[in-house]
Amino acid sequence: MEIIRPQRKSSFASASAAVPTIPLYRSAPDLEVQLEEFELYAIQRLRVLKGISDGLSRGKKPDEMEKLVKDLWKANMMHPEASEVVNKDVISHFVLRLVYCREEELSKWFLSMETALFCYRFQNEAPEPQRALLDEFDLPYKAVSTAEYEGVKDKLNQVARSIGGQTSTSDTKFYKVPFEEVPDLVAKRKVFVQKGNAYFSMNQVISLLMSQYRSNLSKALALTKRKWISMIREQEKDRLTPIVEALSTSYLGPDYSQPKEYAELSIKDIDQVAKRSFPLCMRHLFDKLREDHHLKHGGRMQLGLFLKGVGLKLDDALAFWKAEFSRKVGADRFDKEYAYGIRHNYGKEGKRTDYTPYSCQKIISSTPGVGDHHGCPYRHFSEENLREALAKMGVGGRAVEEIIDKKRNRHFQLACTLTFEAVHGASCDAGINHPNQYYIDSKRILESKNNSKSP
Repeated sequence: MEIIRPQRKSSFASASAAVPTIPLYRSAPDLEVQLEEFELYAIQRLRVLKGISDGLSRGKKPDEMEKLVKDLWKANMMHPEASEVVNKDVISHFVLRLVYCREEELSKWFLSMETALFCYRFQNEAPEPQRALLDEFDLPYKAVSTAEYEGVKDKLNQVARSIGGQTSTSDTKFYKVPFEEVPDLVAKRKVFVQKGNAYFSMNQVISLLMSQYRSNLSKALALTKRKWISMIREQEKDRLTPIVEALSTSYLGPDYSQPKEYAELSIKDIDQVAKRSFPLCMRHLFDKLREDHHLKHGGRMQLGLFLKGVGLKLDDALAFWKAEFSRKVGADRFDKEYAYGIRHNYGKEGKRTDYTPYSCQKIISSTPGVGDHHGCPYRHFSEENLREALAKMGVGGRAVEEIIDKKRNRHFQLACTLTFEAVHGASCDAGINHPNQYYIDSKRILESKNNSKSP
């Protein structure tokens, strides 16, 4: 596909014939897309955006982030046919725009991650494609003339030295813009301001572009949301709508529907294993089940599928749940009202579907009601309750404050990752993306420690 844009004149224009390599996604492409590609391309771009989110929330340095984004893009967004790379880029962006426009929280995340992606991609471009992309923005900003430059050269060099940058040379191009257009640069004192204008060099232009890109995308998301509500959702209810609504909570990692490692969990060991290797969301459900001898449907599904994924066999699962529920509702009622649901989860009733344990994303997005105990504790617990739960897991001191900080900033999976690291005394660079991953990694670390102690 070729994206056709009108030619524009700009103060940033160069005589080069370079072509921009980063689309600005101004209008949806007129393409026929297979449903398989529609979903696949979106998932692959989502891996890039979630990788950026994880990297930023873990405090990676700018050079580390640049390399991370480059590697993520290469791993997920390439195509066997070179001519299709741009198609994949544009299609995946517009599919995710449709996915993430629907709710304010989703839109904010998508807006931030897409803007960050644009920034890193721009920084990885060669100078000529960068200048061509600047021309695409058609920004009404003026290049500083030679005479004006001579009058402010010393001030520009002072700013450059103060921020550890290179002083200007005769080849350095400077531009001036109204200072309110670059608030981040002004706030960080990275530009020289005079008579209401901020002077900046070519290598600082990304700040302007990010602001413009973010503004354009924000408006586009609002427009897409209106179209989705008024027309698309109903028109596509039997085809695209289910895919779009599922993509925002898509799990992108390994399949944990069948235990592959530490493949058996027996009832006699379950309490000890829960204490040592269950993530907080599952440990909370497990403790509530032991305490109340009952869980509502959401809790039964979340915990039951997790236990299935970590190796609790069907017969043991029936015995385990019956032993607890019978103390509250009686054995006969359990057999009539609850046993079917357990067999159903194991693919032995109904459609015989082999149900998959819930991912972190699905658990975080759930909304527990009164009397429910499922969902993500890092999202739904109060700070006081979370501190108490972490203390029961043996987490204290500075680690607790770091976890609470991640909760406040809505980095729930990173909060779980920090909990894992505090409990096990080991790093988890990949981050926690699935409760069953937490369990497997925990078992692996504990087994390694036990082996190292053996004579």
